[in-house]
Amino acid sequence: MIPELDPNTDLSFTRTLAVPRQLIWECWTRPEHIPNFFVPAPHKVTAVDIDLRVGGRFNTRFDVEGKVMDNTGVYLEVVPGEKLVFTDTYTEGWKPAPDPFMTAILLLSDAPNGGTTYTAIARHRNPESRKAHEDMGFLDGWGTVATQLEAYAKGLMK
Repeated sequence: MIPELDPNTDLSFTRTLAVPRQLIWECWTRPEHIPNFFVPAPHKVTAVDIDLRVGGRFNTRFDVEGKVMDNTGVYLEVVPGEKLVFTDTYTEGWKPAPDPFMTAILLLSDAPNGGTTYTAIARHRNPESRKAHEDMGFLDGWGTVATQLEAYAKGLMK
């Protein structure tokens, strides 16, 4: 079930991926898969550290045009095969982050023909943060990630 969205602070999209839900879940929850889809190419994920439990870490490091960016966060909710909620508002041990940006909600459900209905939601602290994320290219960026995820997961099916 998709939570109620606040148009002032939330961004979202839903897409059907032609890959089974369990495989999408595996890609999002196992560190060896994350570098293959998590940021739009040609940017790269260079490190991933996952402790898949509520309060567990979800840390990534990116290389964006030669600039290294660390993204640290925690899981807020983990419903196997269905829902992942993570945020950069806190780091492991519930330590508040100095400059939080968003909370992500990923919802997965079965789609016809063995595919996955994939919904990505980005919740922000205020309308300004939401607007900044939209201006950064939320739909294109997260859409590209979904396309990369689908292509990568299809390759795992072979």
